[in-house]
Formats: sequence, structure tokens, C-alpha cells
Amino acid sequence: MATTHPTQPHNRLRVLFVDDEPSLQEVMRTELPRLGHEVTVCPNGTTALQAIQQNLYDVAILDIRMPDLTGIDVLQRLKQVSPDTEAIMMTGYASEDSMVQAMRLGACDYLRKPCKMSEIEAVLIRVQEKKRLKNKAAALESRLQAAEGTAALIGTSPAMQPVLQAIQQFAPTDARILITGETGTGKEVVARTLYEHSLRREMPFVPVNCGALSSTLVESQLFGHKKGSFTGADRDHKGFFEVANGGTLFLDELGELDMNIQVKLLRFLEAGEIQRLGDNQPIHVDVRVICATNRDLKKMVAEKQFREDLLYRLNMFQIHLPPLRERKADIPDLARHLLARAAKRPLEFVENLLPPETLRVLIDYHWQGNVRELKNAMEYAWIVSGGQPILPIHLPHDVRNPPPLTVRVPEPAVLPMIPPSGYAGNYPLPPAHHARTELPPSGPGSGTKTLADIEMEYILQVYSKNNFNKQVTAAELGVSLKTLYNKLHKYEEELRQRQAG
Repeated sequence: MATTHPTQPHNRLRVLFVDDEPSLQEVMRTELPRLGHEVTVCPNGTTALQAIQQNLYDVAILDIRMPDLTGIDVLQRLKQVSPDTEAIMMTGYASEDSMVQAMRLGACDYLRKPCKMSEIEAVLIRVQEKKRLKNKAAALESRLQAAEGTAALIGTSPAMQPVLQAIQQFAPTDARILITGETGTGKEVVARTLYEHSLRREMPFVPVNCGALSSTLVESQLFGHKKGSFTGADRDHKGFFEVANGGTLFLDELGELDMNIQVKLLRFLEAGEIQRLGDNQPIHVDVRVICATNRDLKKMVAEKQFREDLLYRLNMFQIHLPPLRERKADIPDLARHLLARAAKRPLEFVENLLPPETLRVLIDYHWQGNVRELKNAMEYAWIVSGGQPILPIHLPHDVRNPPPLTVRVPEPAVLPMIPPSGYAGNYPLPPAHHARTELPPSGPGSGTKTLADIEMEYILQVYSKNNFNKQVTAAELGVSLKTLYNKLHKYEEELRQRQAG
């Protein structure tokens, strides 16, 4: 027998071999694994039908003439249950009519008995190549969708370095990753980047927004269903897990999954199996799972809203994506990239369309909506500017004239006295300056507070927490150092006037 070369793991085929000859069955049990494939051997058509109900196969090699059910009978059922499985017919009694019938039912090739192992290997190589091209097309489609949807991962600021290092370390593995961060920070972009640098990059990438799944159909959407399992289920349906088989499944907004679905997800993580709705047979799938959330899952565990064992399974490694206000150094590059996407032009085209005064406004803004809000702002500015250089006036009103930060402050608001004007703010104040006072009431003897008063309370609270370091305080507040200086100076003047009055 010719020397064979085992295939790579991600090109491994799951083979169903159906033939009533014991000697041929034994050869397949030995030789197909040597080629690097998984094989299920069935001695007749009845056991073959049971096998295809329980598992997914990449290819089925079917003997046409068998004592109970023919290979044609098995082929018909196979194409109903798993249309993507490639079928190869094998017989020593082939007739032209039987071959034509098999091809019409979806068989891709046939072999005449007795056949050599090299002939079977050649057929499987053709199936591998067909599968590779199909997966490559699916991967290319997902990349095109990514190019039309979310932005690329951009950022070299200190806050982004841990993210970049984690991607470099974890991407080539099959490790499960939990991506955390505020809404709009680009968690799907991180997931896609992990996928693009993984060994599964030629296999499908299937993003799923758990918060957008129908509450009544979520199980079917994720795990699939059998025909007749509920009203309207007129055919077997593949869920997202089966669609992603061999590739990567990205579960965004993980905290939105209800407890029943969490149990099924946990089963997959533990056993590599899913179960279609309405079916009692497990299906093995090979999927890398990457998850993301903007919620505090540990808090949800404490409140009995999320399974603790599932969190441990999914949180093998965690990547935290910082908000845009903590990576302001990345804003110029991000803005140019997002502008190029909005304009549908190369990056070089927009290099000079964002002058320094516009970039300064963008950097000073607090971006509560993170990268998503910046993306919308760039699309707005491109339309308003008419394709000309974007000036501050072309930006959305809230970006040009940001409203005061609205932050809830615990009551009573007992806050530190502001340090004197000459204090540099890089070292703790002497003890005499740590006296505390309440913010003077606004309005003539009313004792009520305006929104500006509440904003200043919060600023002073953060300022005190950071030992009166202006630079650190400005970074935490998401404002420029100049803006912080101006607000503190304004408050100091108002305080002097109130004390003098």
C-alpha cells in the first residue's frame, strides 16, 4: 500500500463509511485514521441512518448494493438531514442508471470495486479541496462584512498595549476569550482580529448578538431544530454552532442569555456537543468560542442571573478593552480611519482633511459612546463638509459644545477644599490644605444645586482621590488638562466671590 501523509487537523474530514463487507470495514477503520481523518464504519444502511441522525459528517462513502437499504436510500436521507455532506458512491455492480440517479440526488463522485486505497485517498483529497474553497469563500465573505461594518483595530496608546499583547499571545490558540468593555469600544473588532490571526482564519467567523436573538427562537437560532419540533418548523435547521463548525463563534452581549440557554452553552463547552431543538441525539461540533460583554458578570453571578460555572468556563482568558476617553492618543488615527471609511476613499485621501483645530476638539470631547460615537461623528462631518476639509463647525453640535458630565454623586456632598492657585498639583498637599467643606449652595439662600454644581462636586471628588494631580484627574474625567484648569479656576473665583460677599 502506498505511503500516506496525515492531513492537518483543520483539514481533517469526518467520514461515514457504509459497506457490508467485513474485510473492507476493517481496512477503513485502520487506513482512514492514518490519513488523519475520523471515521464511522456502518455495516448496513439501517445503522447508517442512525449515524447521520446523531452526527455531522463531511463525507459519506456509500456502497450502492446492501442487503437491507441501498446506498441510494441512504443518500436520499443523508441529503435531507445534512445537505452539505459530500457523498461518494461505491459499488462493483454499477449501472449507468444507478450512477445517474445518485448524481441527481447529490453524489459528488463514485468508485468502482475493487478499488485501491490510493483511489479513496484521491477522492478524499478532492473533497478536502472543495471544502477548503467553500470555507475560504465563507471566510472571505465574513471579512468583507467586517470591512463594511466595524472598524479595524487601531491604537498604539499605552492603554491599548495590553490588548495588543493579549491578541498576539492568544490568537494562535483555541483558548476561549472573554472580551470586556463599555458599549461601543470595539469588542467585535477585537474578536475579528483574534480570528484573523488564528489557525481557523480560513474557516467561518459567525458573530451573534445575544441581545438581538428572539426570546422564543433563541434555542433554535443557536443550536438548530429538527423538522416538526414546533409550529412552522417545516425542515431541519442548522443553528449558529453548526454554521461555525471548524471556525469561530463570537457571542456578543453574553450577559443577555437566559439561564436555560446558559445550561446548553455549558454542555457544549464541557463535551463539545450540541442538541437541536426537538432532537434527543447530540451533535459533535468543533467551534472556538469568543465572548464579549459590557456587563459585570461577577455581579450577575452574585444576583443569580448568570451561572458561575459557565463564567469560569468562558473566562479562560480575559481581554479588557479600555474606553476611548482612556486612549485619547489614538483618536487622531481612529478619526482618519473612520473618515476614510465614511468617504469610501483610501486613507491617503483623508490625511489632510482633519486640521489640528478639529483634532483638538475631537481629543477634548469625552466620547461616552466610545468608538461607535466617533464613527457616527465622522460620517456626519463628511456629509456636512461636502467632502472639504472638516472644520469644528462641521462636527455634531454635542461634540462642538459638549454638555457637562452628568454623574450621580453620593449625598451629602462633603468635598475637599480646592487647593490654592499656585499649587502645581503633582504632589499631595500639606495637611493644612486637606480641610473639608460642603459646596456652597447655588441661588440666594435656596440651598438648591444646579447641574454645574453637581458637575463640580464630582470633579473635586476625583481631584481629591488623585491627590490633587491635575494630569491624572483630567485623564480620568476624559477632558483636556486645559479644560480642567479652566473649571478649577472658575470655581476658585466663584468661591472667593461668595466668601467676600
